[in-house]
Amino acid sequence: MKHKNIKALSNSSRQSGFTLVEIAIVLVIIGLILGGVLKGQVLIENAKYKSFVKQIESYRAAVYTFQDTYRGLPGDLLNVSALDAAATAGDGDGLIEGGFCDISGEEVCKVWSHLRYAGIISGDPGDVDATASPTHTYGGLVSSIGTGNWANGKTQIKILTKGIPGDVAQRYDNEFDDGDASTGSIARYGGSGTTYNADSSHDVFIAL
Repeated sequence: MKHKNIKALSNSSRQSGFTLVEIAIVLVIIGLILGGVLKGQVLIENAKYKSFVKQIESYRAAVYTFQDTYRGLPGDLLNVSALDAAATAGDGDGLIEGGFCDISGEEVCKVWSHLRYAGIISGDPGDVDATASPTHTYGGLVSSIGTGNWANGKTQIKILTKGIPGDVAQRYDNEFDDGDASTGSIARYGGSGTTYNADSSHDVFIAL
């Protein structure tokens, strides 16, 4: 009788634990879940990046479309009668003057107003100060489009973007330029070194 109780207890103990097969199945399920989460994050990041690329291309195309239509540069256009009676004219010297759009009435701020009066991009054309700048996919500003030698030392019309994550800036530069943060048509404003710090956000100037 005593031996039977010991045997029964032994069987009960064995049945209360997990078998190696059960543990393996649980580990496989956890691995699949983690893999799915990581894959989802990669897909989301790729989608954000592609949206950023498309946005920059849309502004580049907007400037060219405006130039072809009105025979002048947005922000710099002197004869704005074809846009709207309320539009503010530029000086017509062939340069989009200013830097980051932060002062009311600068030509770099008028760029957004002229493009909006022309119906090429969305937004309030009455905004001609810092509120005129749209935001990009990563939450920073596409501050302005202007003529200057910022970042790479070459005087060009450039799209001035703020707050680009370092890994995104590096990927964009690698794909569309020379991958060097200090040279080429895509370059970092400020900072040092030839690469973008992945742990920081950067102001990146993109030549038109």
